[in-house]
Amino acid sequence: MRIFRAALKAADPYQSVLKHGHLMTGSYRNIYVLGAGKAGARMAQAVERLLGRRITAGLINVKYGHTARLRRIALNECGHPMPDENGLRGARRILEMASAATARDLVICLISGGASALLPLPPPSVTFQEKQRITSELLKCGATIHEFNCVRKHLSAIKGGNLARAASPATVVTLILSDVIGDDLDVIGSGPTVPDRTTVADAAAILKKYNIPAPTLTETPKPGDPAFRSVRNIVVGSNRLAVDAAVAEAKALGFRPLVLSTFVEGETREVARVHAAIAKEVLASGRPVRSPACLISGGETTVTIHGNGLGGRNQEFVLAAAIEIEGLGNLTVLSAGTDGTDGPTDAAGAIADGATIARARALGLDPRAALANNDSYHFFESLDDLIKTGPTGTNVMDIRLLLSKS
Repeated sequence: MRIFRAALKAADPYQSVLKHGHLMTGSYRNIYVLGAGKAGARMAQAVERLLGRRITAGLINVKYGHTARLRRIALNECGHPMPDENGLRGARRILEMASAATARDLVICLISGGASALLPLPPPSVTFQEKQRITSELLKCGATIHEFNCVRKHLSAIKGGNLARAASPATVVTLILSDVIGDDLDVIGSGPTVPDRTTVADAAAILKKYNIPAPTLTETPKPGDPAFRSVRNIVVGSNRLAVDAAVAEAKALGFRPLVLSTFVEGETREVARVHAAIAKEVLASGRPVRSPACLISGGETTVTIHGNGLGGRNQEFVLAAAIEIEGLGNLTVLSAGTDGTDGPTDAAGAIADGATIARARALGLDPRAALANNDSYHFFESLDDLIKTGPTGTNVMDIRLLLSKS
């Protein structure tokens, strides 16, 4: 847990925003602070420390429970990953505030993981119920975050650069905590202030791929649009920084760290099997690193739901890996979300070792049945092996650790 906590500390959005205070200097008539995301509250705290009474008004949509004490910026708690009416009302108000900005004003936009679901404002051609339906179907089918957010942008009046269009000609500074592999600006939070490289045709093709009926999609502003002339988009924190901190802590604890990748994606249980295979190779041959070793990876996998159990991609990763390392007492695996939540659960992830499956069977648990039913939460709850951090105030995707001891 010390290695994981070091990664969390490096992803602290408060400190990340403070380091970029120079971007908010200048003489402006009004300063508006807008945005959305699981780390929005901590990011807003930093902006208040930097600007204080200079802030005219502000509103951030955040996930329920992901709050903090603020003086000048309002927080609106709403649904994630399924958008709800609170999110709709907050997104509408955010767009209204951006639209009121003039060339003499500064709009500070704070975007972090979860922003796509937390800014659910469909265009007039799409009902909110249709947007909820498509979100639900995309969550179940295993769509990648790039596919998911491509569709979201073309079902939105605020994402895909539309917030920047509304704020133009004001100066816009967007500070971004990345929860997307590769830190693609137009994908993080579905890029509300970023030119969109995808098209209606791209979104329609994705919906067709997953056999999801498509409503009327709307086009987004593209690179070169005048709306982006006074916009700056800056990534202030990412999964890569968190992984670097995990490497440093692993070294300090006497492990030989090896970063497998910060670009890991794909079906969770398959990714888990590959990670477990590498860990077993470490034990068997000392390749690609000798024990004691710490294999580290970042990124975000997906789960195709086949059962009706409870869990998340990190808990499912650990369950699949635990099955593969059964009997290897000198291997430990941890996977957790840096935001403190994993799927629709109160856990960030789980931890297991080579003895976990034997312990489970002694309690009458069937690990393969739990995996088939996507019921990793109840499996690890019975073993008291869930990782529960509570909301962390940040969100830079997931951290996976596999420890091997000599």
